[in-house]
Amino acid sequence: MRTWHEIRTFPLAVRLLLVNQLGVNTGFYLLIPYLATHLTENLGMSAAVVGIVLGVRNLSQQGLFVIGGSASDRLGARGVIIAGCALRTVGFGLFALGDALPVLLAASVLSGLAGALFNPAVRAYLAQESGERKAEAFALFNVFATTGALLGPLLGSLLLLVDFRTSALTAAAIFAVLTVAQALVLPARPVEPGEGGFLADWRETLGNRAFLAFSLAMVGLFTLENQLYLLLPAGARQATGWDGAAGLVFLAGTLVNLTLQLRLTRALKRRGSRARWICAGLLLTGLAFLPPATVAGSTSSGLLDAVPVLLGALLLYTGLMIASPFVMELVPAFGRPELTGTYYGIFYVVSGVAAALGNTVVGWAMDTGQGGARWLPWACCVLFGLASALGVALLHRRDALPTPPRAAVPARA
Repeated sequence: MRTWHEIRTFPLAVRLLLVNQLGVNTGFYLLIPYLATHLTENLGMSAAVVGIVLGVRNLSQQGLFVIGGSASDRLGARGVIIAGCALRTVGFGLFALGDALPVLLAASVLSGLAGALFNPAVRAYLAQESGERKAEAFALFNVFATTGALLGPLLGSLLLLVDFRTSALTAAAIFAVLTVAQALVLPARPVEPGEGGFLADWRETLGNRAFLAFSLAMVGLFTLENQLYLLLPAGARQATGWDGAAGLVFLAGTLVNLTLQLRLTRALKRRGSRARWICAGLLLTGLAFLPPATVAGSTSSGLLDAVPVLLGALLLYTGLMIASPFVMELVPAFGRPELTGTYYGIFYVVSGVAAALGNTVVGWAMDTGQGGARWLPWACCVLFGLASALGVALLHRRDALPTPPRAAVPARA
């Protein structure tokens, strides 16, 4: 109840963006996790072609985040969000209607570009509308995003009982509804024309060394968050011998997120600096991979063997809940308010590229560990978390991190 009360204290625009993120993640995760299976089993494509289709989508999104962020600064976040959701509608619709490789590549490009547009724009709009309550707004944002990431695969698995096209059309319909809702409800905000152009904005942002160092330090946060979909589900399946065990990881994490995220953020915001809690969260995300490492080489399988993996997942979710809202709050504080979108865009490009390299290391460790060192990928993840925590601690010690203003905590009803 406290969470719903907190939601009602935010402006209508923030509430819509929270619901928007629930829909975005639901629509995304009911389709994308099953795309590779559709391309190989239904369309008979080779693994190399599937890799190209998926890679084009990922590259279109990760590489163009800066475009979406800068466009939100120059043109207004509202229009960029609407355009991104409309493009995602078209892209997912093409996945449903086209089987030829050129159509699938076009669908991948459009759906990736859509994410590059609305992801930084949504965060910029949320940061601007929430004022000094950014941490609480992003905590709620995480709650809605995590819920969507759980609902999406569940809905997708049900729709696949019909066929893939039904899933794709449903996902497209979700984004179409979001597009209309944003066009009707999301308030437009005037945008002050800035001096120079996109290149001037990028030069100013990339010239902020403290911001770039902070973005690189987030390699642990993004790399370890991705293990919720890679290493931890694989560990749960290996420990139990049951494919459904991976679902327990997501279910437990979602329940913890719904129950504790807002309370945790509000409590920590009153105590200590943001940098302190970001370091603590990153440290916990790294240590979360120690319990699963204890059963990585076990030859037995059963539900009890999944306990260390489940414990690791809960610790990882807790670390992310501690760090993520304060990271999102800190990003725009590095620069001028007029460049909020640009800072989010470049942040996701820099940290996303670094995290991609981190995921490559984890993937290599998973393959190498099959020879007997099954603890290797878990150890790599521990090191990533510790390294990121150390990086943020060093930046804080050198006074390189901005300090967002403290806001008064609203009275409880």
